[in-house]
Amino acid sequence: MEDVQHVELELCADGTHTLFVPALEEHYHSTRGAVQESLYVYIERGLQHCAENPCTVLEVGFGTGLNALLSAIYAIEHNRNVHFVSYEKFPLAPEIATQLNYADFVETQYAPLLAKIHRAAWNEVIEITPQFTLHKIHSDLTLLPPLIPCNLIYYDAFAPGKQPEMWSEKLLSHVCSALQANGFLVTYCAQGQVRRTLKSFGLHIERLPGPPGKWEMLRATKIMDI
Repeated sequence: MEDVQHVELELCADGTHTLFVPALEEHYHSTRGAVQESLYVYIERGLQHCAENPCTVLEVGFGTGLNALLSAIYAIEHNRNVHFVSYEKFPLAPEIATQLNYADFVETQYAPLLAKIHRAAWNEVIEITPQFTLHKIHSDLTLLPPLIPCNLIYYDAFAPGKQPEMWSEKLLSHVCSALQANGFLVTYCAQGQVRRTLKSFGLHIERLPGPPGKWEMLRATKIMDI
């Protein structure tokens, strides 16, 4: 089995951190900028687009906790109630998590949130702020565990060419079955096979302009039950 748990800390072009996985030859984020990519794909094209309040977010791949941090900040600033459920098979070692510099790229009052998010116990619902609750689940999603209904999915797994099992029709169907009516999925990945698979579930597919360095991203909305 490839040692995907061995990661190396790297700086993106904008000074934010990402992680490199030598076994996969893959980065956790765009090397142009981790924060700008997450803001663009998951907040501006995802959470900001969700009309439900409270909103339940299901994240595929907790990773560095960056999406959780930015979602918590959005919830505070817009007085939204967000319940954030995130699945991760390989949680980061604490000595790596504490080195991440994302707190330096948010407003000062939000800087402590990153450490609080990483210190939050796994497999428990934890209130991070009055507007934001976090449920980090240490689990292998490919085993198809039961999922709670959600309004929004952040599909942030490694690319299909690196971890194809995370983009299989079986897993995508399982994850999308958790979507409520009018719920939607956002992902940086715009591969043709992923689009066709999501469309086969009856989802409405939008090909949106991608973040810096990417031509496109996807948003897929559930119009009716799968």
